[in-house]
Amino acid sequence: MPPLLDVQGLSVTFPGAAATVAAVDNVSFSIEPGETLGLVGESGSGKSVTAFAILRLLQPPGRITSGRVVFDGRDLLSLPEAEMRRVRGRRISLIFQEPMTALNPVMRVGDQIAEALIVHDIAGRAEARRRAVELLDSVRIADAAQRARDYPHQLSGGMRQRVMIAIALACHPPLIIADEPTTALDVTVQAQVLDLIRDLKAQHNLSLLLITHDFGVIAEMADRVAVMHRGRLVEQGPVRQILRSPSHEYTKALLAAVPGMRSGDRA
Repeated sequence: MPPLLDVQGLSVTFPGAAATVAAVDNVSFSIEPGETLGLVGESGSGKSVTAFAILRLLQPPGRITSGRVVFDGRDLLSLPEAEMRRVRGRRISLIFQEPMTALNPVMRVGDQIAEALIVHDIAGRAEARRRAVELLDSVRIADAAQRARDYPHQLSGGMRQRVMIAIALACHPPLIIADEPTTALDVTVQAQVLDLIRDLKAQHNLSLLLITHDFGVIAEMADRVAVMHRGRLVEQGPVRQILRSPSHEYTKALLAAVPGMRSGDRA
C-alpha cells in the first residue's frame, strides 16, 4: 500500500537581505495510513514552514521552489487552488499552536466548528450546529451545548485547543497536522490534550504529522521521528531506534535537553 502522504525533495525559500534563504531544504518523508510521524527540531528549524508548504498556505515572499507533495495519490503542488481548497480541512486538517490567534474572536465556537461542515457541503446549518455540539462533547468539553455558545475569550487555553481539535476532526480527514499543539498550555493541560489526541487518533484511525520541539512528546506519541535542523532532515527512523542510538549530533543534543532522558533511556 502506498503512503498516505509522500513528500519528496521539498524546498522553500525566502528572499534575504544578502541572499535567498532556504527555510526548507530538499526535505523528504512519508506517512503511512494510521501512522504518527513526529517532526522535531528547535524553533526556526523549518518545521512549521514544512507544514504550511504541504497545505500551500505559505505567506509571500515564501515560495516553494522544488519538490512533490503526493497525498492520496495526487500531487498537491500541481492542483488548481479551487481543488486545493477542497483538500484543506476536508482531507488534511491543521491544528495550530496558538488557538487564540487561529479562532475568530467575534464568532461563537460552535458556529466556527459548524462552518467547517457547511463550507465543505457536509451538512446544512441546523445539522452542522448539532454536529458541533457532538464534536465538542467528543473532545471532552463539559456542558458542550452551553459552551458552543461561548466566544473564544470565555474559554481556558486548554478548552480553546480542544475547540481547534474539534474543528480539525469535523470533516473526518484522514490526515491531521498538529503544529506544536501543546506549546501554549501548562504541563497538566498539555498531558490531557496529548491523551485526547492519542485517543481520537486511535478511534478514527487517523494519520498524524506531529510537529514539536519536545522529544519527550515524540517519545510518548510518535511511531517514527524525523529530526529537522536548519531546514534539513538530519535523521529519521522508528522512535525506539532513534532514542536508543541517535546517529546525528543534533539529535543527541535534543535528547540531552529533555529532563531525565538520554539516548537509550526509553528504548
